[in-house]
Amino acid sequence: MDNVSVVRVFTLSGINETMNYRITIFSLTLLYYCVILFVNISLIVIIILDENLHEPMYIFLCSFCINGLYGTTGFYPKFLLDLLSSSHEISYEGCLLQAFVMYSFACCEMSILAVMAYDRYLAICRPLHYHAVMTKKRLSQLVCFSWLTPFCIFSVSIILTSTLKLCGSKIQKLFCVNWIIFKLACPDSNTVASSIISHATTFIYVSHGFFIIWTYMHLVITCMKSKDDRVKFMQTCVPHLTSLITFLVVIVFDLMYMRFGSTDLPQSLQNFIAIEFLLIPPIMNPLIYGFKLTKIRHRILNLAFVNRK
Repeated sequence: MDNVSVVRVFTLSGINETMNYRITIFSLTLLYYCVILFVNISLIVIIILDENLHEPMYIFLCSFCINGLYGTTGFYPKFLLDLLSSSHEISYEGCLLQAFVMYSFACCEMSILAVMAYDRYLAICRPLHYHAVMTKKRLSQLVCFSWLTPFCIFSVSIILTSTLKLCGSKIQKLFCVNWIIFKLACPDSNTVASSIISHATTFIYVSHGFFIIWTYMHLVITCMKSKDDRVKFMQTCVPHLTSLITFLVVIVFDLMYMRFGSTDLPQSLQNFIAIEFLLIPPIMNPLIYGFKLTKIRHRILNLAFVNRK
């Protein structure tokens, strides 16, 4: 049996199904990744350069786009290289790093959605206290919370995973996932600590979900009382709600399939299910916010009009 001192390379067998169409898939993936980079970087630059957008909602949106770049960079470059290579391997250290990026990206997304929901709750339900509560210090604390919480949790998780003895090196996915590495552990490995961290992580992010539900209950109740609040809800909360629902659908579907799904499905369909959260939210979020938020839409239109002149 292989153990942790022998398994220094993992094989990503999920990519084998794509090799008959690798040039087509490479071209489409490269184009798609370039679009993701363009829309996210454009929105980040617009927010940074325009002082009128230096408000909490737009700072959180900027953080949202940075996280989209972070997560997709952990997958697309390696996937593109694998499409051009006959060897679909990744080093032990590289696999742990990619697993860390994938999990921290997904949980950062959830944390940012939670602090954005809190910001909208303050702006609509407690408008008179908004500026007193949402100070620069509080804004910095919320941004740090949304990034440092998943980073700390998954640093511990990956460190614990790295101590496991492994009895396999084949990963049936396009990228490394901590849960798959965990399942490769030998029967005599001590997995108690990893299981505790896994359950603690689940509890933390389920709590995020309940907090978001709580804020939206208050938002809906408040907006029913005022026409102005309803307009504000439609302008600023609908994009957030759309991003939230989309993210939850794709990530929960992926997690449920990874843990309980059948392996009898075609590998190509399994691959699509696995990368949905890297396909849809990173490109949909900046497009939704770019078109829906009035200030950003006007800024984009002004830039387009100036360029035409």
